[in-house]
Amino acid sequence: MPTRSELFDAYALRGRDGTRVRMNFVSSADGAVTLGGRSGALGGGTDRALMQVLRAMADVVLVGAGTVRAEGYGDVRVGADDVQWRRSRGLDEQPALAVVSGGLHLDPGDPVFADAHSRPVLVTTDAAAAAHGSLFDPVATVVACGGEAVDLGEMFDVFARRGWTQVLCEGGPHLFGALLGEDLVDEVCLTLAPRFVGGEAGRIVQGVAESDRRFTLAGVVIDDEGFAFLRYVAA
Repeated sequence: MPTRSELFDAYALRGRDGTRVRMNFVSSADGAVTLGGRSGALGGGTDRALMQVLRAMADVVLVGAGTVRAEGYGDVRVGADDVQWRRSRGLDEQPALAVVSGGLHLDPGDPVFADAHSRPVLVTTDAAAAAHGSLFDPVATVVACGGEAVDLGEMFDVFARRGWTQVLCEGGPHLFGALLGEDLVDEVCLTLAPRFVGGEAGRIVQGVAESDRRFTLAGVVIDDEGFAFLRYVAA
């Protein structure tokens, strides 16, 4: 199995200047993004370790509301070793958490708010913020970006003003599609699970028009369980 140090080396960032958006997904070998309705069921030990390494490198973990609901998201804090790694590089002890929800179809009592180590940022539209934002004021900082749809470029500008330039997006597929559609994805970290699941599970990208978006394979890590960890960067 690759060690934590080897994973840090394999996924090292090329500086921290300018916004960099990194996606992290797991998929079965036949392209399914979930097993039994959840992506976590496809993963393994190295996949979970890599998630922590990628979170440790990030200024903010970004996730869509659909994934929050489907995966039961709670806290995204990293462990003591990663806290020390972050401290040694002048970063906050923990990555921030931001949730994108165009319609604010969440519950203020959800674990993503209740279990958070610090106050999450809830990114939504101007209309939804005006209609429902006050419901979330006790548990999150509501940020309106865009009139009827979330303006992702504006969202990243807000993040940059907070000093959050290294963004780790953990899904879901529709948020990935929206980011791809606006050419905002710099890197894709894809765990390929040695499983063939069939069924009706979706792909890691949804809701974006077909286009030949070129990425370069920048690294491959393989573990003893047969998982392949692919790192792609935008061409």
